[in-house]
Amino acid sequence: MVKMDTRPPTLAPEPANAPAADAQPAGRGAAPLLYLDNVSVSFDGFKALNELSLVIEKGELRTVIGPNGAGKTTMMDVVTGRTRPDTGEVFFDGTIDLTRLDEAAIANLGIGRKFQKPTVFENLTIFENFELALKSDRGTWRTLFAMLSGDQRARIAETLSTIGLADRQYQIAGTLSHGQKQWLEIGMLLLHDPQLLLLDEPVAGMTDHETEQTAALILSLSGRRTIVVVEHDMQFVRSLGARVTVLHEGSVLAEGSIDHVQNHPRVIEVYLGR
Repeated sequence: MVKMDTRPPTLAPEPANAPAADAQPAGRGAAPLLYLDNVSVSFDGFKALNELSLVIEKGELRTVIGPNGAGKTTMMDVVTGRTRPDTGEVFFDGTIDLTRLDEAAIANLGIGRKFQKPTVFENLTIFENFELALKSDRGTWRTLFAMLSGDQRARIAETLSTIGLADRQYQIAGTLSHGQKQWLEIGMLLLHDPQLLLLDEPVAGMTDHETEQTAALILSLSGRRTIVVVEHDMQFVRSLGARVTVLHEGSVLAEGSIDHVQNHPRVIEVYLGR
């Protein structure tokens, strides 16, 4: 994988608010790609999300941080249809109400999610993993015997190059390093050309070198896709140079540049410490 310059650009500090005052709700003016407004979710009396409001613009790279139990995973569960909110609105691409759709329908809209632990077919080669990912919407019988088209092979080749595993395409996935398995799973999502990519702690358990390569991969994808990264590694978050949202007790505590949130008194108190 080509190593990229991951130094963050200089960003002016921004107000530590929830969505900007001029953010447009779905259906009014230029809509963001993802819009959450006053979303609440409770589990047995515990409020996992508490009137959470969040706006993600098209083509944006956003990082989300916060202590355990802040609501980061629940937020992604709501967006992908795994959890129904008790109250609030969740709109995708302006007018699509995600709260009315199931997981499969949401995935078909172009929302891809990578969980913290990579889920790949470890007994198959990298290429075979990609082949199955492309055929996942077909019946089992057709999947076993269907031939890849030229376009599909070209998509696999391009994605292998993007994730830096082109020279390992016939290697058994189970023999890959932890980081390489993470890149493989990201590649399997990219094959479906998602508009929105949700990455849950993508560098957890990686070596320093793998972490640098993962940052380079994400930066190479930013702009062409909308990406939300949930992460605890603050050095990695800084290397992405993206706008940061801090969640605490199910709502937005602070939002802005990495320098802004790292110097925010409440963020220091509840999450970063000194």
